[in-house]
Amino acid sequence: MNILHLSAVRNWGGGEKHIENLCLELAESNPEVNNIILCKKGDLFEKSLERSKLTYTTAPILTNFDLRYVIKLITLVKEKKIDIIHIHDPTALAFAVISDKFIALPPFIFSKKTSFPIRDRKRTLYKYNYPKIKKILCVSEKSKSVIAEHINEPSKLIKIYHGFRSEREQFKNTREELLAELNIPKEKTIIGNIANHIWPKDLETFLKVAHHLVYTKNRKDLYFVQIGFYFRETPHLLKKLKELKLENHVKCYGFKNNASRFFKVFNYFLLTSKMEGLPNVIYEAFYHKVPVIATNVGGIPEIVTHMENGLLANTFDAEKLAEHILFLEKNHELISRFTKNGYKNLVENFTTKQMAQQTLQEYKNVLYGRY
Repeated sequence: MNILHLSAVRNWGGGEKHIENLCLELAESNPEVNNIILCKKGDLFEKSLERSKLTYTTAPILTNFDLRYVIKLITLVKEKKIDIIHIHDPTALAFAVISDKFIALPPFIFSKKTSFPIRDRKRTLYKYNYPKIKKILCVSEKSKSVIAEHINEPSKLIKIYHGFRSEREQFKNTREELLAELNIPKEKTIIGNIANHIWPKDLETFLKVAHHLVYTKNRKDLYFVQIGFYFRETPHLLKKLKELKLENHVKCYGFKNNASRFFKVFNYFLLTSKMEGLPNVIYEAFYHKVPVIATNVGGIPEIVTHMENGLLANTFDAEKLAEHILFLEKNHELISRFTKNGYKNLVENFTTKQMAQQTLQEYKNVLYGRY
């Protein structure tokens, strides 16, 4: 079975980690499945793949209609005798639809990794309802319900949670070494966030939480660490950070390789997103047994149960999120309960082995006509 994975994103995040995890897991469990990744040339995903043992190739993408990507896609399908094209983002889906006009491509599987609603526009609806798409793999029940509103055949929608691969989390750095790398004093209590600087992550609320705790609650002992790829929202965030006088209390470190190694220094993990599919970073927090405080959006409440393995608040509610941090400080015994439950939930229900086998079954269903 030959699978071609299409990625056309310009940055690197949880969606790209999902591709790597899926291909790594299938290589171990089902070596008869040959996975080939086609991604954008010269960006972070390519650099990540360079460090892996996965089979990949690249094509330039300067516009959303770059024929070089189309030509590369068609060439791979012919040369590698591709059986299924697994598409991992909307831009890649557009390239696949265009390519299918030049040559009859094999069937598509599309992964819906966010809970963004589909725009009610003719061209967009055509793309998501393209007849060659045989299955749409949704990262959460929320994503599934959102996309179902605009899909002509809801039976194509399958929920498969992205899995966590513990083999990627074996880091040798000590806490002291990581604190030194981040230049943070040992006595600080650290609230961490790992998210790229894109609008769904609502990092302005992260800053408002910091401001409330530092100035309203006079918690100068707290230090807020934000790690993530600089993008369109970065100038606004850095300006807001200065406006709130948080330069000595919040630091944005930009992209860091193996960012999850910094969970060793986090006392709390704070996720302030206003829109999500199901963020892999919560899996990482569970694995490293760091208490999770998050917003109640997208697929997050499907894995974080309030007062069982974490704490939830409504979007934009910086004061409530701040209160949750203070609540855990006063009720420290809850931290061990939350982290124990989170870890147990992770290893029992959200592994890459489970995700890979469920995905493989959908490949077989499509390949052998059971759809």
